[in-house]
Amino acid sequence: MTETALLEFNTPKAVEKAVRACAATLDGFNDEFAPDIRIADPRHGDLQANGILAFAKSRGVAPCPTAKRLVDALRQSPPLHPNHVAIDVAGPGFINFRFTADFLLTWLQRYREPADFKAASGDEYRRSRIIVDYSSPNIAKQMHVGHIRSTIIGEAICRLLEFCGANVLRDNHIGDWGTQFGLLLMEIRRRGYTFDPPPDDPLADLEALYKDGAARAKKDTTALETARQELVKLQQGDPENSHIWQQIRDLSYKAFQEVYDRFDIQFDKVLGESFYRDKVDRVYNELTEIGLARESEGALAVFFPNHPRFCKQPFLIRKSDGASNYAATDLAAVLYRCEHFKAREILYLTDSRQRDHFTQLFLTVEQWFAAKNYPLPQLRHIPFGSILGQDGKAIKTRSGDPIKLKDLLDEAVERAYTTVSEKNPDLPEPKRRRIAQTVGIGAVRYADLMQSRTGDYVFSWQKLLSLEGNTAPYLLYAVARIHSIFRKLDLNPGEGEEGAAPFQSEAELTLARKQLGFATALDQALGDLRPHFLCTYLYELAGAFSAFYTSDKVMAENTGVRARRILLCARTLTLLETGLNLLGISTLQKM
Repeated sequence: MTETALLEFNTPKAVEKAVRACAATLDGFNDEFAPDIRIADPRHGDLQANGILAFAKSRGVAPCPTAKRLVDALRQSPPLHPNHVAIDVAGPGFINFRFTADFLLTWLQRYREPADFKAASGDEYRRSRIIVDYSSPNIAKQMHVGHIRSTIIGEAICRLLEFCGANVLRDNHIGDWGTQFGLLLMEIRRRGYTFDPPPDDPLADLEALYKDGAARAKKDTTALETARQELVKLQQGDPENSHIWQQIRDLSYKAFQEVYDRFDIQFDKVLGESFYRDKVDRVYNELTEIGLARESEGALAVFFPNHPRFCKQPFLIRKSDGASNYAATDLAAVLYRCEHFKAREILYLTDSRQRDHFTQLFLTVEQWFAAKNYPLPQLRHIPFGSILGQDGKAIKTRSGDPIKLKDLLDEAVERAYTTVSEKNPDLPEPKRRRIAQTVGIGAVRYADLMQSRTGDYVFSWQKLLSLEGNTAPYLLYAVARIHSIFRKLDLNPGEGEEGAAPFQSEAELTLARKQLGFATALDQALGDLRPHFLCTYLYELAGAFSAFYTSDKVMAENTGVRARRILLCARTLTLLETGLNLLGISTLQKM
């Protein structure tokens, strides 16, 4: 089997390609035949082709003989040689594929390092320019628990796409412009609040100032007018107000970056709403020019008279007072990203409650770009559910306020430190602190990513910090245990594999097959941008390793057996560390 064939033959997509090519050479098959390759029940094989039944029915022929004819041809196909995969027909016409022990060993000898598995991940995303818009907090406010999902899921998607060859640009489209700054500026001036010297907790101060200013303006029309005047001055470029606003922005992002540093996140661009304030006029002019937008009650809006859902729900892009809104800046951002960054795809990570906004945004862009003959990128809203408390409601503090993200992370680290200290009291405190930092942050991150992103989930300290079950601590412990094995063998991972004999025991074969499934797990995770598929794979891989380690002695007397078991340990370690890194989770050599 050639190296190229080995590289390709490990995912449902690759097998489907090979089956299609073979079927095209047979009489009776045509372009309508879809192999429908899926992961099989392990009792029957590694992969299964289910497409024969539907195809045979449409042609009025018996499915089982049709499947057998295709299998006979597949067995003569070089990538599907019997030495590498066993193929058989089951039931009324299902085709099962099971990789041989020789194939598993050869594949795992070829794929050793993260770069090798990266090469095996396919080329669907290679060279694609993808902009990922995620996190997006508002300045002058502390990041809270509501920012977790966009930030964590967004970063994981970026890493997955990059691993599979995409040219990813991370853009933090922060909320740094709008009417709230009039209220904030008014209250800052009224109190004589200053940023020199920098306050200890500027965002907490700014939140309190805004709340007081908003309450004052609600009761006092004079205060409301003062706030409006301060906003106008800011929008017109008043030097003093602009300087205060810039200080607010800088201090806010410094506080945001402290959180991002704990998550190991660095954005390529931070182009907030303010960046587009001088670009929205082009949006207004072009949408009006092509007849897509028109004035209504003093505001400018896009109408969808023929849309079943939005025929009575216009897309407001400029307020009646002439101020822009985030719909306008989102439109300007699409145009800028296409013209300046040459984006082929733009992903937006927000909660599912913003679904209507993005549907209308995308409809507007499609009609606008078509009318102006602009290249249209693929626009995708990646929605996610909410984090709930034990009562099934949105998670909050006892006072009813949103939980600050910094406080949540601090608590996770402290809880992890308590556990680490109980289990390893003899470790020096600095080491316990380092371990707690990795475990605590990783636990919060993984608890979010292992959920299907579109569903809500209940936050539980007990579950996310548990050493049992599908959790970060369980996976981190598996990594540390394998490092411990190599230390006991006095080997570095990757050493001691020479002369490995083909896998024989059931535990060896189960673990090797699970290792081969890494590329398929990536394929599933990227299929609908759902990182939880990778989490599930890593959990199952760790479980298969645990069963193997319990069943089979690594330090066997036979050198060929010992070498293959060392190989299995090394590949498990590589895949666990690579997978966790793709999720943004740091690993440990000792726990």
